[in-house]
Order: sequence, then C-alpha cells, then structure tokens
Amino acid sequence: MPKAEETVLEIDLNALAHNLQHLRSKLQPSTKFLGVVKAFGYGSDAIEIAKHLEHLQVDYFAVAYTVEGIALRKAGITTPILVLHPLPAHFDEIIEYNLEPNLYNAKVLNAFLAIAEAQQTKDFPVHIKFNTGLNRLGFWENDVDYIISKLNGALQVKVASIFSHLAASEDPNERDFTLQQIKSFENTADAFIEKLGYRPMLHTLNTSGILNYPEAQFDMVRSGIGLYGFGNDPKHDQHLTPIATLKSVISQIHRIEPGESVGYNRAFKAPHFAKTATIPLGHADGISRQYGNGVGYATINGQKAAFIGNVCMDMLMIDITGIECKEGDEVILFGKSPTADEFSGNAGTISYELLTAISQRVKRVFLR
Repeated sequence: MPKAEETVLEIDLNALAHNLQHLRSKLQPSTKFLGVVKAFGYGSDAIEIAKHLEHLQVDYFAVAYTVEGIALRKAGITTPILVLHPLPAHFDEIIEYNLEPNLYNAKVLNAFLAIAEAQQTKDFPVHIKFNTGLNRLGFWENDVDYIISKLNGALQVKVASIFSHLAASEDPNERDFTLQQIKSFENTADAFIEKLGYRPMLHTLNTSGILNYPEAQFDMVRSGIGLYGFGNDPKHDQHLTPIATLKSVISQIHRIEPGESVGYNRAFKAPHFAKTATIPLGHADGISRQYGNGVGYATINGQKAAFIGNVCMDMLMIDITGIECKEGDEVILFGKSPTADEFSGNAGTISYELLTAISQRVKRVFLR
C-alpha cells in the first residue's frame, strides 16, 4: 500500500464487500438488503460506495435528504432510493428523479399526494413510517385508519414498504424495549396491510438489529454503519473491517525547550526538552477541537504520539519525543488500529460523528 504524501482518507472497497457479505450471512436468502449511503456515504464518498454496492447487487439505497438522492441519480445509480427525511419543498424533484419518499406524518402525506396528483403519477412508490418508540419521525399506531382513508382511491401512489426504526438494538439492557418495538411494528403492519388490501415490504432492522435480532428481519433490512465496518459491539466488530483509514504526513518537526509553548493560547507548555511534529489536518478537516491537549493520538512508525495544544483549523501538533521519524513520514489517525470507534471514544463521541465529519477537502483514495 503506497505511503501517504498528503492527508488522505483511504477507502477499502474490498472491506466494504466483506462487511456486506458478513451481514448477509445473518439473513435468509430471500431477505432484501438496503445500504444506507447518507451523509456522503458516512464520510467515505456516497457515489463510489453506492456504485460498488450496486455492483454487489444490494436491493435498495437510503439517503437522508432529497439532494443526496439526486446526486446518486446524476451519477448513474439506478437502484431504488428511499429518502428517509424528505421535505415537501423537494417533492417535485423526488418525482422527477424517481426517488421514493418516506411519508411520516399527515402534513407530508397530504403534500405528496397533492403533488403526485398534479403530476399525474401512477403507482409512484412511497414508504410509510411508523413510530414504535424512537419518537423521532413516524405515524402513530392509531393513525392507520387515517392513512388508509387518504390512500384509498389514490391511484397516483403505491405503498412500497411499511417500516420503523429501532432505538436501542445495540444495547442488551434494552432488550425488552426492542422486542416491544418489534411487536408493536408487527401489530401495526398487520392492521395496515389488512385495510390496504395488498402487502408491501416490511423492514425495521438496522445494523445492530441484523446482528442481534435476525428473527425480526421481515422482508428487508437496512445497514449503514455495519457496511463501513462497525457493529456497535466488540463481539461483532471482530467480524467487520473498517473501510476508512485517515492518513497524513509530518510537515515540520520542532525541537523545543522546557517552558516553550505550542499552538494557540499557549495551551501546551513543554515540561522538558521535547520534539513536536505539525500535521496538515485540523478542525476544518473533521478533527474537532475536542481532540487536542492530550485527547487523542496519531501513530507514526507503529508508535503513539499524543496530540498537544489546541487543534487548529488546518493543522494539529503531536508530541514525537523519543519517536524515530522525519519530515514527510506517514502518520495514521485511525483505520484498522486504532479504529474510528476507539479514536472517537477518546473524546467521548462515536464513530458515526467522526467519520461523517471528515471534510470533503480531504482527498479520498479508493483501494479496489
């Protein structure tokens, strides 16, 4: 693998295929697989990730917002795309680009039906979301009759799926709550299907759901973080491979005397003779200011170098005292070790936040 000569996020597409295969191994052959590629493919590159997953024959994609779905369509992705949080301002574009909206409350349902009628669509695929305890988006169980009253005779749309989202599928202490969510979803879906007169797909499992509740896989499952290499639990993580490695280089080395300071606000003062390195990576690249001042470290030639001082916008400094290295040497922030999960844990956050924060000015390099 070539050494980095600048700051890069290396994306291993073989690892992506491995993770998909592992998650599929938990499923019945007939269960469909939806890959979540929102937030720039969890910070990787949504288009490259979606193209590779399309090649690996996933059945569906999901994005958060309409603009993300449009970008995939413009890049030539033809797989169905569910928009998880569509807003009425974009419903014309959803129809134009053949995206499939999640209809999660009365306002959104009525707005979409009106635009679909105006555009004279027929059987346009929509998805109905029910809230089973996350209390974020979704109709309530007792909204079934209302939704059916709106859909009856509305030939411009057809329900492609009914779904919900689990709140704590990764937490064994919340097993009772999760089972209750699954049961609630099943009951609501049964009542809905009976009145609808045909059977859409059902799906409620996320990555941790696939790994911990495979008995509730219904017709389709959805995975985001699992595809990118994280199972929210060390016992699952060992079977998954993080696809992203953040690398940089040493721009400059300083030798400083006791009492000398490093960085803004003189946040670091050397307790003894020290050697520091400056790295071209900062909070504008996604390594936020909660790192720095001893929180977090980089790896150089297999050795840990702690962050010192405040992380700057475009640079951060590390303590390389006692480490054999030179200007131009490769520096690893996270990847296989430490993982993004471990790296983010140092700052009391999660892999999702770290990965999706990596700025698009950081060059993506794909390993195929």
